[in-house]
Amino acid sequence: MVFSSLLFVLAFLPLCYAVYAAVPGIKARNVILLVFSLIFYAWGGPALVLLLAGMTLVCYVGARLIDGVRSHRRLWLSLTLVICLGLLAVFKYTGFFLSNVKTLLGLSFAVPSITLPIGISFYTFQLLSYVIDVYRGEVPAQRKYWMLLLYASLFHQCIAGPIIRYRDVNEELEKRTVTREGIARGITRFASGLAKKAILANGCAAIVTELVEKPTNLGAVSGAAILLAAVAYMLEIYLDFSAYSDMAIGMGEMIGFHYLENFRYPYAAHSITEFWRRWHISLSSFFRDYVYIPLGGNRVSLPRQIFNLFAVWTLTGLWHGASWNFVLWGLYYFVFLVIEKFIIRMKKQPTGLWRIPRTVYTLVVVLFGWMLFYYTDLSRLGVALGGIFTLNGNRFWDMAAQTQLMGNLFFLVVACVACTPVIPAIGRWFEGRRAALSVKPNGLAAAVVTVYDAVCALLPVVLVCLSVLALVGDSYNPFLYFQF
Repeated sequence: MVFSSLLFVLAFLPLCYAVYAAVPGIKARNVILLVFSLIFYAWGGPALVLLLAGMTLVCYVGARLIDGVRSHRRLWLSLTLVICLGLLAVFKYTGFFLSNVKTLLGLSFAVPSITLPIGISFYTFQLLSYVIDVYRGEVPAQRKYWMLLLYASLFHQCIAGPIIRYRDVNEELEKRTVTREGIARGITRFASGLAKKAILANGCAAIVTELVEKPTNLGAVSGAAILLAAVAYMLEIYLDFSAYSDMAIGMGEMIGFHYLENFRYPYAAHSITEFWRRWHISLSSFFRDYVYIPLGGNRVSLPRQIFNLFAVWTLTGLWHGASWNFVLWGLYYFVFLVIEKFIIRMKKQPTGLWRIPRTVYTLVVVLFGWMLFYYTDLSRLGVALGGIFTLNGNRFWDMAAQTQLMGNLFFLVVACVACTPVIPAIGRWFEGRRAALSVKPNGLAAAVVTVYDAVCALLPVVLVCLSVLALVGDSYNPFLYFQF
């Protein structure tokens, strides 16, 4: 089950929250959330719930031992990490490892096909952050197993993030306040995320499919078509993943959870360093706090700092998938971050017109990075890169590129705007006018604000209706990050 399905939007979520609201008391409501969360996760495979529950049990016991016994704390931490990371490695990297051994040694054996449990990378990192924080003394160990299971399985974020740290929600697990304003903000955030996925991200995905997936010979595709597909995929992956985060944050706020932001308009960044402060913030901060800083961070010698970055970005690439293109994708960003940090020393924010070349540089680097991310087959990646520069004997411009560009021009403009902070800036402007009215009343300004309030009230309904129309007949539209 996915957030952007009619079953979830029209049945699962309304039923869950209706039952949640009908029962009194935080304990009973948490039980309702746990039951619905396990049903939600079991939809992708009932047996996988056992893995989730088992990993949660390992972390529950490990944290209790760490919190309750002064001796051997490091041993209990190490055992817990080894078990959880070992399970992640078995499910995610066994095939990758054995395939490479088979190729390198020229052996002949059947590589087992292991189904990757949905969301295992996300909930594993969540549970590990909990255990490590208990070890560091930043949070007390959870005394109730079922409450830790609720934290790990909460359907808002279990499958595709954000990676919610226990220390950020442990108090709200026990006690949370629901307000009318919070419900309204949550509904609006959910509706905007749903529209971002169902209308914009899926629309971008259709363009990518038409331009580079349907053609049987990628080498014959025009350079403009490949480039347009790359731009569409760049838009798609942001709109898709940020949409999931928007919906998770919105659903949380409806019932009193306040999850941290996971995206801050990364395509408005002026450097690769800034891009990664804005993109998938929960993952970036996880590697910073639990890998980079423990390795020494910036407090060590220059060669060691570079090694620390290398380790972090190799792991970041592997986290995204068991394929060499993901490893190369991580190392690709490692190179640019080293250049910005130690060679160009791109620390200061640009001002004035200097923002334009810096933004263009960032977008170009990210665009080619997403091509490396998209083409899991490195031979196809080579063909695609060659095609952009017409090295395949292909033309740069053809009718296919022109048809897709002109037919989707307005749509692509809207998608681009949705990737920028323009719409929030407009909202802040209207909020400023409302504040000014309390100081200096103005009839015209009051009328404008009234219209704005009416639009804001109707917008979630309109977005949900448009999204439902877009989803009718589209029975399978998973989020891109489900594969991780």
